[in-house]
Amino acid sequence: MALFITLGVIVVALAATWNIGVIVLFTWRQGIMLVLGVLTGILIITGVVLNTIFLVREIRRNEQHDQFINAVTHELKTPVASIRLYLQTLQRRSLDEQKQREFYEIMLADADRLTHTIEQVLQAGRMKAAQRSLNRERLEFGELVEECVSIARRRHHLPEDAIAVKRIPALVMGDAEELKAAVSNLLDNAIKYSKTEVHVVAEVVRMDAENVAVRVRDQGVGISSEELSRIFKRFYRIPGIVAKRVKGMGLGLYIVRSAAEKHGGRAFAESEGPGRGSTFTIQLPLAPSA
Repeated sequence: MALFITLGVIVVALAATWNIGVIVLFTWRQGIMLVLGVLTGILIITGVVLNTIFLVREIRRNEQHDQFINAVTHELKTPVASIRLYLQTLQRRSLDEQKQREFYEIMLADADRLTHTIEQVLQAGRMKAAQRSLNRERLEFGELVEECVSIARRRHHLPEDAIAVKRIPALVMGDAEELKAAVSNLLDNAIKYSKTEVHVVAEVVRMDAENVAVRVRDQGVGISSEELSRIFKRFYRIPGIVAKRVKGMGLGLYIVRSAAEKHGGRAFAESEGPGRGSTFTIQLPLAPSA
């Protein structure tokens, strides 16, 4: 808001200065007036263009914030409502032991979903805090990825062959909590945006002599080339039917990229186009020799 107001004041001031200048300098040489007129006109046009660009960006950012609030509201309200419903049923009705166990499992799943949503928001907040220091330690990256795969299988109730793991021994220096959050988000995305059946491959590979990477490859909806550079932005979700069908807050890939960059690496995505699957990569530097 301050930026737009400042630009507007500058544009108005320039326009007023030009009008006054025309009157004051009317008797001066025409060459001076022409130069001043051209310069002032360029400045005014530049100010209007910049103001319009920033205004459009602010409108888009506000729309993304609104979408985020709506998504968070849904992600919080739905499991809470479900848990409340099952608790009321258990309170008011006499159910056999098997039915009670089924209700408890559903409520635990909803509680896990609620916890995951809260963790995503908190993690995104921690990523935004640049002053937060990393708790670095030597980590076996392949074991960390395999642990994240096991958690993803349990969370999404998938058979073991739904997510294949290929790994090599590789040590990295990093914060275990943040790296687990990054890898888990890639796996969750691959599962959510898969088609009817989930076929995901998580592969730990050496990129070169100094870097290691985990590639998460799916056979899902794919991504257009125009969206590949945008999907890592905070709150951004690809518009369309798929985004409406798959719930999310637009934080997962932002967390992935932030974690990779804070560890001196990078995150990027590759896809041959819509309907042809995607590959997401987190590249990290190898730990120095002990």
